[in-house]
Amino acid sequence: MNQEDYASEDAYAADPGSGEDAEATRRHAGEAESSRASRSWWDRNADEYQSDHGAFLGDDRFVWGPEGLDEAEAALLGPAASLKGKDILEIGAGAAQCARWLAAQGARAVALDLSHRQLQHALRIGDSDAPGALLVEADAGRLPFRAGSFDLACSSYGAVPFVADPVGVVREVHRVLRPGGRWVFSVTHPIRWAFPDEPGPEGLSVAASYFDRTPYVEQDERGRALYVEHHRTIGDRVRDVVAGGFRLLDLVEPEWPEWNSQEWGGWSPLRGNLIPGTAIFVCERD
Repeated sequence: MNQEDYASEDAYAADPGSGEDAEATRRHAGEAESSRASRSWWDRNADEYQSDHGAFLGDDRFVWGPEGLDEAEAALLGPAASLKGKDILEIGAGAAQCARWLAAQGARAVALDLSHRQLQHALRIGDSDAPGALLVEADAGRLPFRAGSFDLACSSYGAVPFVADPVGVVREVHRVLRPGGRWVFSVTHPIRWAFPDEPGPEGLSVAASYFDRTPYVEQDERGRALYVEHHRTIGDRVRDVVAGGFRLLDLVEPEWPEWNSQEWGGWSPLRGNLIPGTAIFVCERD
């Protein structure tokens, strides 16, 4: 894929490049167009994504990003022992690896994703004696649950970077959470938007404005969006959280660990040791 001079947030969350030839550009993309593009992109590319990255993600491991920060150690949702018996929603679950880990801790986990093909991989992986999660195919902006259905909600690089209305998603999460519920989500660190999405030295020089919120779009020859990501600054994300009815408890920026030698799209030990790659927002419902 030719990303020209643009820096996108896609390498970990989506790793585009397979499927149809696409022109990379920056232009407006609304809620409906973004949702259609995400559903079709993930349905086309789920097989390759799981083949390429399934070993790193594991079948029942909760990883917050390409640095490899594990929820078993980070406990951003709370100590593992405290998850037993909790109703927990994973949004943008992909093949439900994180939800499967939550279920193994004794939680009643629900894994929601827009992509039918991703959830088919969740069924494939979940065909075992290990505890599973309930799978739901739905849009993150229109959660098909009653108010106050869950104790906790989480998303590891799922849904949030791909929606045109992030406040709408946050408000939906607020609606389905019980009072005091925690909402924890990770996205590509917004500073990465300013840099080329390359793992080598060329990925260390600023190439675009951090403050340019114009969506990154891959489109076909007819101008139809095949893939869309929406950039928000750190300040934007904080304001989105507050506008959605949450308090921000913590903002975690994982450092690149010595053990992790992998490259994943624009992520690499070289870049990871110099600039942050992931931002994790730990929020609480009032």
